[in-house]
Amino acid sequence: MNANAFRQFYDYHFSENRKLWESVTALSYEQFTQAIAYSRGSVRDQILHLIDADEVWFCELQVISPSDPFPEATVDDRPQIRAHWDAVEQQMRAYLAGLRDEMLFEKPIQEPEEDKELFVWQVLLHVANHGTDHRAQLLRNLHDLGIKTTSQDYIFYIFEHLM
Repeated sequence: MNANAFRQFYDYHFSENRKLWESVTALSYEQFTQAIAYSRGSVRDQILHLIDADEVWFCELQVISPSDPFPEATVDDRPQIRAHWDAVEQQMRAYLAGLRDEMLFEKPIQEPEEDKELFVWQVLLHVANHGTDHRAQLLRNLHDLGIKTTSQDYIFYIFEHLM
């Protein structure tokens, strides 16, 4: 286990998030905000949950406060959501750029109490796994809404980017 492996895996995570977003932009605003009776609700709500989880966990690792929750939608706010997601991704990339192998075995989280014993490597695996889980849910939602989706298999990312 080393920092470079995590950086590479997060490159995949960010790439898959962007591919997912391309599919989301094909939705009408009504489809984007349509109530879905599974997991976090609408596609919009799922996307915001994915962003929020990434941001909160990486803020915990850095012992900083996350941004305020995104406001409820009153108009199509996809440009603002994309801009927020880009900012969160840049914050994550900055943390990962400074990640060193020995940091993976640190326990930097101070709050909440239940997270204090987590190693950095455990948090990084959790966040990436959480992203895969919610992207899979969103891909199904998008499919049900008539949007063509693609696989998010890590190995296909490797074949495309490293070979």
